[in-house]
Amino acid sequence: MLTELGANPAAAHRSALADYLALKATNDQIRERAVRWLFDVLVELASIANRRNMPITVEREDSHRFSHRGATLAGSVLRLRHGVRCLTLEAGWTRVPGDGFMRGQALAMARISHFGLKRADTEMSLRHTDNLPNWFVLDKNNSVTPLTPEELMRHFSILVDR
Repeated sequence: MLTELGANPAAAHRSALADYLALKATNDQIRERAVRWLFDVLVELASIANRRNMPITVEREDSHRFSHRGATLAGSVLRLRHGVRCLTLEAGWTRVPGDGFMRGQALAMARISHFGLKRADTEMSLRHTDNLPNWFVLDKNNSVTPLTPEELMRHFSILVDR
């Protein structure tokens, strides 16, 4: 194999580039689906609340850039509004080398923030575990615990119950 690469270095570069592009495309699909899942869960909770006469306004922006732990992430933002309260979900990943890098082998990062309730905010990272991508909640010490639907429900409850 080394002899072949030495004889035709251009082919080796094309092969490495093709492998990189295939990996990037696969990771981007994983990221997009995982972010969509987060957004879909919260939108579904808002839809249920709206059907129960609890008005929740849903706003989504897909060209969103935000700063997260020293990196610039590109992705989407979802805002759920209930009166003066607002739950914001930002999710994305670095796209170009100038954006910096995501720590902890993260494929994507997300942040839930509550207007006026900073202590209720949560940061999350999408990571590979057992060959499957999973969202994890990051605590103040950078320890991680798996994100559960109940955790998302807890954040939604903060929006509507306070």
